[in-house]
Amino acid sequence: MSQPILECRNLKKYFDTPRGKLHAVDDVSFSIGAGKTLGIVGESGCGKSTLGRTILRLLPATSGEVLFQGKNILNCGKKESMALRREMQIVFQDPYASLDPRRTVFQTISEPLRFHKLYATPQEVEARTYELMKTVGLSERYAAMYPHEMDGGRRQRIGIARALSLNPKFVVCDEPVSALDVSIQAQVLNLLMDLQEQMGLTYLFITHNLSVVKHISDEIGVMYLGQMIERAPSAELFARPAHPYTKALLSAIPAPVLGRQGLESEALSGELASPVEPKPGCRFAPRCPYAGEGCAAQDCSLQEIAPGHYCACPMAGKL
Repeated sequence: MSQPILECRNLKKYFDTPRGKLHAVDDVSFSIGAGKTLGIVGESGCGKSTLGRTILRLLPATSGEVLFQGKNILNCGKKESMALRREMQIVFQDPYASLDPRRTVFQTISEPLRFHKLYATPQEVEARTYELMKTVGLSERYAAMYPHEMDGGRRQRIGIARALSLNPKFVVCDEPVSALDVSIQAQVLNLLMDLQEQMGLTYLFITHNLSVVKHISDEIGVMYLGQMIERAPSAELFARPAHPYTKALLSAIPAPVLGRQGLESEALSGELASPVEPKPGCRFAPRCPYAGEGCAAQDCSLQEIAPGHYCACPMAGKL
């Protein structure tokens, strides 16, 4: 097993609201091995993107630790943070909103190279920029074009090239294909997987598309209202989901073959618990068909129910 390149320990991110603290990320812990992909799935608003941005310090953490290569990066000073930006990057969800409409493709990709002064001459910057364009499948003829002149797939390739320009070791992919057509999604996913193999990249891959996360991830974490409620190797999670919420998610995947049934559909009912000053107990209990009196009385933490398979449900293995 590879050594963890990134480890989160009891990471929390709360936001102030008029009604109290909104627990966007609440006591999340996990690790990612070097060169591996951890997929993060869950409904919209469960805290997936906030988790990724807090890890990268785009949002200040409320408490907890984020260890990158064994060092807690949440306490880094300005100089250390600048060096850290070279090691950790992000690919954003919307490839158009994440690009400066006033900059050409060449200017966008070369900007990090100039800002961090990685090359001594403009000729070296130019050579590296064209090399990055070739790496992500962009022809040099696009160098002088602007984002509005390109389709979504090429825009996302620009974002990927920009993220890779500083040779990072860890990349947060925040729903990088959700805004793209299905055919383009496959191209971008295959590109990300090829780049991972070539460059030894480590991914935190955030998505709500279960088919996508199964295709790219070594391990998958399921989030619900700010908490990670299940984590397991990809094949294990799809073969033996343990948490009722995970089962409901997987049952919603349509069977792609006529006459073949997937998991029995488990439609959820009940109201979502509030993430603002949440009450003790399982946050999924109001919607869980198996919830008992004890579920609403005490918090449920991740417990190992099989080798490498963790679940935060007292009914795990009994359903």
